[in-house]
Amino acid sequence: MKKRLTQHEEFEIMKLVLDKFLWLGFGIMAFGFYTLVTQQTDMIKSLSFLLGGAVILVIFMTLIIKEYEIVK
Repeated sequence: MKKRLTQHEEFEIMKLVLDKFLWLGFGIMAFGFYTLVTQQTDMIKSLSFLLGGAVILVIFMTLIIKEYEIVK
């Protein structure tokens, strides 16, 4: 028999998993900002890292909001 999780337990697990992806997005953006500051010659590469991190953050932010509305 599988054990059923309560809504609170399910929400806590969701927070733990999605929090890691949000840190990943911030890490990519931080790397892009670091390369932007240190290497002024390759600006396109740095901006693409910043944009990629922002896209990851927006995607996972919408997933969190969508899941919260379903649980609510």
